[in-house]
Amino acid sequence: MTTTTTTTDLSALSGTYTLDAAHSRIGFVARHAMVTKVRGAFNEFEGSAVLDWADPANSTARVTIDVASIDTRNGQRDAHLRSNDFLAIEEFPQITFASTGVRQTGEAEFELTGDLTIKGVTNAVTVPFTFEGTSLDPFGNTRVGFEGAVTINRRDYGVSWNAALETGGVLVSDKIVLEFEVSAIKTA
Repeated sequence: MTTTTTTTDLSALSGTYTLDAAHSRIGFVARHAMVTKVRGAFNEFEGSAVLDWADPANSTARVTIDVASIDTRNGQRDAHLRSNDFLAIEEFPQITFASTGVRQTGEAEFELTGDLTIKGVTNAVTVPFTFEGTSLDPFGNTRVGFEGAVTINRRDYGVSWNAALETGGVLVSDKIVLEFEVSAIKTA
């Protein structure tokens, strides 16, 4: 039997968690040709968190993404994104995030601040997250879920390739939305 709750008394959920990559998604959205959005995801990543529900400021999180696992459902575009024009995976095979602070902003809302490193460039980002609930799965695992998104400027990370369009504008937007749908399993 699976039980799901979004109760605000979360102190019993404090502990160490491992990101369940099979039930999580790390994605992105970029505007293409100024007229549409292209969505993609990274299919291989790992992460962990220490959640302190009594004092969220003591919580931490880390994520490592295998850049080669980028998937936009178009092989030619994916190969271009892996190239030196964009993510240069031969030299920079991972994207990493390490939290530096957590702040509770509402009953189920949090801001996770940390260092995001892409192509060897590290910048601080703050990702607003919503706690989606907790459940005890059929295997006896305690799970928690969070969703969040943040917009970054890819040029801030040295990802600057583009092509001008005859009609004005550029092929790829500078602003990229990073999307996080997280399911994590309590391990301690």
